[in-house]
Amino acid sequence: MSPPSRSSSRAAGIRTAASAAATAAALLMALTACGGESDQNAGAPGTASISASTAPKGDLTVLAASSLTDVFKKAGAAYERGHPGTRITFSFAGSQELVSQVQQGAPADVLVTADSKSMDKVRADTGTPAVIAKNRLVIATAEGNPKGIGGLKDLADSNLKVVLAAPEVPAGKYSNQILDAQKITVKPVSLEPNVRAVLSKVELGEADAGLVYKSDTESAPDKVDAVAIPDAQNAIARYPAATLKESKHAEAAAAFVAWLSTPEARKILQDAGFQQP
Repeated sequence: MSPPSRSSSRAAGIRTAASAAATAAALLMALTACGGESDQNAGAPGTASISASTAPKGDLTVLAASSLTDVFKKAGAAYERGHPGTRITFSFAGSQELVSQVQQGAPADVLVTADSKSMDKVRADTGTPAVIAKNRLVIATAEGNPKGIGGLKDLADSNLKVVLAAPEVPAGKYSNQILDAQKITVKPVSLEPNVRAVLSKVELGEADAGLVYKSDTESAPDKVDAVAIPDAQNAIARYPAATLKESKHAEAAAAFVAWLSTPEARKILQDAGFQQP
């Protein structure tokens, strides 16, 4: 019996890839439908078990914005409990660093950034992104707000040590956006590579204040205080999530991204200070 021709092998490969893609798409639609249900329906008998039993399994590497550090650790643990056989490894960094990693071909399965512009830079490398949460900026101060900072205009005080995220970082872009809109000039003592580095400077007493996300201050309630910024002066941060086309676990990656829009995941995010998408 003669070996199969190259054309036959190619055709078989195409059929296999098409089948996997179709399965992933069907799963994504099914899980997203579950995610669109109300919280009351989220606990309906059989809903969670069906999602867990049908979700593909596999070890996933998720590249995620640094502001998601604490909440994604909780979300990942919840996902693994509900989906035995799946293990998630997170790599947290500034969105601009994550984009660079994707562009350089770093092996990963899912990308979640803190702004849509960063995700757009790797559009050719991802599936269709879905916004999973929103966030807003606040002014982080030392616990008790000893400097009596009341709003953005106070950050212009030359006697204050203010830190901001670097302008290429989403949090830095948002910070510059709201400060420019209010015509407030701030001379930061440092520009940090990600928003968690800004928070750390305030926590350690190396800065009097810094602009971070609301969720960041809620991750350290005993170390920093948050001064709210009025909505009219604020900016909305959106977090898109997408599968990576080079993922070796495409169906499992699609399942995790879809899960991020379910009531269970949204509650975890909301409890951590994020807003609904």
